[in-house]
Amino acid sequence: MKILFGVQGTGNGHISRSRELVRKLKEDGHEVQVIISGRKEEELREIEVFAPYKVLKGFTLVTRRGKMSYMETMFQLDFVSLWADVLSLDTTCVDLVITDFEPVTSMAARLKGIVSVGFGHQYAFPFHIPIARGNLFEKYTLLNFAPARYNAGLHWDHFNQPIFPPVIPQTLYNAVWPEEDPQKILVYLPFEEVEDIEAFLRPFDAYRFFIYGKVKEDRDDAHLCFRGYSREGFLRDLMECSGVVCNAGFELPGEALHLGKKMLLRPLDGQIEQESNALAMVQLGYGMSMHTLDGELLKEWLAMPPGKPLNYSRTVDYIAEWIASGRWNDLRVFTDAAWKDHCCEGSKS
Repeated sequence: MKILFGVQGTGNGHISRSRELVRKLKEDGHEVQVIISGRKEEELREIEVFAPYKVLKGFTLVTRRGKMSYMETMFQLDFVSLWADVLSLDTTCVDLVITDFEPVTSMAARLKGIVSVGFGHQYAFPFHIPIARGNLFEKYTLLNFAPARYNAGLHWDHFNQPIFPPVIPQTLYNAVWPEEDPQKILVYLPFEEVEDIEAFLRPFDAYRFFIYGKVKEDRDDAHLCFRGYSREGFLRDLMECSGVVCNAGFELPGEALHLGKKMLLRPLDGQIEQESNALAMVQLGYGMSMHTLDGELLKEWLAMPPGKPLNYSRTVDYIAEWIASGRWNDLRVFTDAAWKDHCCEGSKS
């Protein structure tokens, strides 16, 4: 098929999981044209697999010190530019649009009557899964930011719904897992200020914290190890650590659960998806959550025993098979197969 694939560039999670599905679709012989929006091209990293791709403005969510800023988000919306991008998008001979929460391709599919598939964690929310209370605006935005006709939703558990397991990077399947260091903790809090994170972690000098996020260069300050962006270094630290402290996004917790790391989530205030993820993490018994950088709660979490690897299946194989089949209404056949494979893999660990 000729596929137009939209990727939300805000945050690395969308890029990470879309990278895996685009690679698989190309391997299967599909022609894939990628649109990335929501971030400037010079800020995007490791997107070579998307070529040929085009970067558009799209929409960006604005945050300040761990909180959503809806006022600033509204002020930066440029509907004229958005509609210009939608109308000028070449969809000649496109058989299918896949959108990972990307609004330009979503709107183009609806406007031009092209079959569309929503791919990603956000597309699990139309199903019956844990969801935070939030307000009507937050829920409407979550469900209508980039809607699609069919939903390939992802979550850490199936909740008895037709949703797929998380997408795990191919490198984590192929790598030889190093020995876990019980004193090593990975920290990824990109919405928090570095000085706030430093004050939060400084008292716990029995552990070594490897801190990613708003860090420009590598430096070590006693037991606090600050690290600049490095996908390879990040995955190595993820495999070696015993636990992860991070915002309540979706991809990183999924990768951590796949490897068996204990989790402490700090959801972004006012962001219903992250609030819902924290709720699900606690309900599933996979980790803890905090709504501030709470030292007492961190102390309690550090004393917890390690987790067990969940060994998620190769989700993109099942999604790619579903897409190629064109059996849009048989979604559960493919989601059930993915979770069955996950159970088989888990029993081997």
